[in-house]
Amino acid sequence: MAQRKVIIIGAAGRDFHNFNTFFRDNSAYKVVAFTAAQIPDIAKRKYPAELAGSLYPEGIPIYAQEDLLRLIKDLDVDECVFAYSDVPYATVMTLGAQVNAAGADFSLLGHKNTMIKSTKPVIAVGAVRTGCGKSQTSRRVAEILMAHGLKVIAIRHPMPYGDLVAQKVLRFATIDDLKKNKCTIEEMEEFEPHIARGNVIYAGVDYEAILRAAENDPQGCDVILWDGGNNDFPFYRPDLMITVVDPLRPGHELSYYPGEVTLRIADVVVINKIDSADFDNILTVRKNIERVNPKATVVDAASIITVDKPEIIKGKKVLVIEDGPTLTHGEMKIGAGTVAAQRFSAAEIIDPRPYTVGKIAETYHIYPNIGKLLPAMGYGEQQMKDLTATIEKTECDSVIIATPIDLGRIIQINKPNTRVQYSLQEIGNPNLEDALENFIKKIKK
Repeated sequence: MAQRKVIIIGAAGRDFHNFNTFFRDNSAYKVVAFTAAQIPDIAKRKYPAELAGSLYPEGIPIYAQEDLLRLIKDLDVDECVFAYSDVPYATVMTLGAQVNAAGADFSLLGHKNTMIKSTKPVIAVGAVRTGCGKSQTSRRVAEILMAHGLKVIAIRHPMPYGDLVAQKVLRFATIDDLKKNKCTIEEMEEFEPHIARGNVIYAGVDYEAILRAAENDPQGCDVILWDGGNNDFPFYRPDLMITVVDPLRPGHELSYYPGEVTLRIADVVVINKIDSADFDNILTVRKNIERVNPKATVVDAASIITVDKPEIIKGKKVLVIEDGPTLTHGEMKIGAGTVAAQRFSAAEIIDPRPYTVGKIAETYHIYPNIGKLLPAMGYGEQQMKDLTATIEKTECDSVIIATPIDLGRIIQINKPNTRVQYSLQEIGNPNLEDALENFIKKIKK
């Protein structure tokens, strides 16, 4: 049979993983292109020959997703594989219809062909949407495991936005490692909290090579903690799967791809933000969990915020900076910074849109529903410069920084500012300690 020509539709994450695990050494297929969406400036590159394997000595070109239908025709493509996350079903199937109308098959790879088996026990933490509180849940799980004397190695869902060969396997054990590896703000937001708690964290491009390095980490490894990204299902076969849902966005757990997958495969479901959600919305989420995964253990939780300098908020006109991806493809209209502004009696939340410059202005054009919050976008140096300039231009009394890292350490903020931090607090029983009990007992046998 002739090779099937394939395009992988992605966003520099799941797409590369699907290629590595299913297509790289599979001579029945020829991947002729990747397309890229969601993340700025990741098209017009190549998936390099050094990572692509012997079947691809020239590497594989990466195009913008806008070129997809032209590429299907020009390259005589047989199949397009959808491989990125946090996407409403209507968007996925509209794209499927466009691909089918262009003459190609449209497919989605499941976990049978893409999950890698570890030699160590694996806990995976995922979420049904970006911004549910997956990262704070991962940190809480790590704290519980470490309190039981277990050595935890975290592995983060990929964010390979730079030199892909150099990023094949990345290990972060100190804050200096972030600078050495030229991390973006988005990467630092995910890596730094683990490092601060004494965990080594890995990431990169080739997730089998990453897993084998983590299993043999020089600091030792008892448990692999998969810290998922967006709402993707794990790259590794979990022994325990924890999925976080968000009652501030009720119904999204059953209407976004592949978030519903993470809900259906969960052993434990954490309903976060119970402290700030309406009762009816919490009830909707509970009913949806019961409908698709009645065997899951359900843990109730609150997202607890702390503010280091509340006096900078009270009575002030504030600029609120929230986590970038949560506001963009996560589509959140409220975050920890907004809650802090309300709780500590800010006079007004200032709309930054009249003051935006460069790539930050482009972000609002691409995601027009962000509203009057400022996303901490920093996928590259120019975005960081434009973020700094936007903050400087915005006419406000003070700045609320509600990103997982201290943004003031990364960019210069010449205005009074305060940092908002947030952590997961379980409410009642069962809690995460209960949910992890049997897992921990098996390891300690």
